Amino acid sequence: MLHGSDRFEQLAEDLRARGIDVEQVVSDLIAQRIETPSWGYANSGTRFGIFRQPGAARNLQERLADAAQVHRLTGIAPAVAIHIPWDRSPNYAEIKAEADRLGMAIGAVNPNVFEDQPYKLGSFGNPDPAIRQRALDHMDECMAIMIATGSKALSLWFADGTNFPGQDSIVGRKRAFEEFLGIVYRRLPQDARMLVEYKPFEPAFYHTDIGDWGMATLLCQKLGPKAKVLVDLGHHYHGQNIEQIVAWLVDEKMLGGFHFNNRKYADDDLTTGSINPYEVFLIYHELVSARATGIDYMIDQSHNLKPKIEAMIQTVLFLQGAYARALIVPRQELARAQRAGDIVLAEGLLQQAFQTDVEPILVHVRERLGVPAQPLAEFRRSGYLARIEKERSL
Repeated sequence: MLHGSDRFEQLAEDLRARGIDVEQVVSDLIAQRIETPSWGYANSGTRFGIFRQPGAARNLQERLADAAQVHRLTGIAPAVAIHIPWDRSPNYAEIKAEADRLGMAIGAVNPNVFEDQPYKLGSFGNPDPAIRQRALDHMDECMAIMIATGSKALSLWFADGTNFPGQDSIVGRKRAFEEFLGIVYRRLPQDARMLVEYKPFEPAFYHTDIGDWGMATLLCQKLGPKAKVLVDLGHHYHGQNIEQIVAWLVDEKMLGGFHFNNRKYADDDLTTGSINPYEVFLIYHELVSARATGIDYMIDQSHNLKPKIEAMIQTVLFLQGAYARALIVPRQELARAQRAGDIVLAEGLLQQAFQTDVEPILVHVRERLGVPAQPLAEFRRSGYLARIEKERSL
């Protein structure tokens, strides 16, 4: 039985025989970066209630500490997205200093203009100009936080829309979004950018103001080059071809980032890859094929049942594996099969890459990164969870 470096060398030899530059694959995997969400370390729930876990992070400092554990064990998760007001702090300079001490960075800042009672009829799309101004004031607060923490991305999702025909003017709301997003865009911190997310329904069930990738794209194109589209894997209709959306956005230079999760029925925020791992592989295949750059790879999951840190490690490792499989697709051979119209061979090349056991490559990469070969098992041995359960119960 082969072990360790022997398994890697055998796989590397097989891949080179298929025309794969193994050294480049390793280099790309070492450079991979995944941003984890602060809210994924805190207590969360569903519409029916909050499900509490012992040791769940109670404030931003504890969420940073938990995220640092994920990065320490995986080597590819050095940034934490924050959500305001959930992560509001009296001193963001201290937050940045704490992140620096932990070897972490503050990633995207996510404003919340959907939870407070005044937003019942929307934020930027609200018929009341005072509510629209309230939402704009919150955006200003979040951009000030970006400056204080060093964040370079303002990540926007809006629950705005209507539940009944005639409730409000669809075009009027569209124009209000163009106006107020334009104001936010002009106030963006220097060298920062805006990511605009879309969602087809919920909580707005008749129409959603930014309901699909085309609407988000049109808005971003009107705003300017610092505005890009954010794709959340859960925000699509059943059967929608997300990898095609990704390919089009990349080709139009409009893809700004991802919120990785998974869903069975709607926006479930399940662990990435738990329902349709092949879909995530195909998305990465399109990204690798296009040599896509300048994209933020962010996780957006609320771990209601799974242990929070373990679920985050699991997701980061899955994304690492999906990327590795996409990197070993023999693209020259695939292109020849496509030109020849050999559908069976072309599909087979993708399936072969997807079914390849890439663990020897991942272990080799982790060795190069100086992290454990088996991060999840190492976390379970570390005693970190038992320690924070005790400390955070006081």
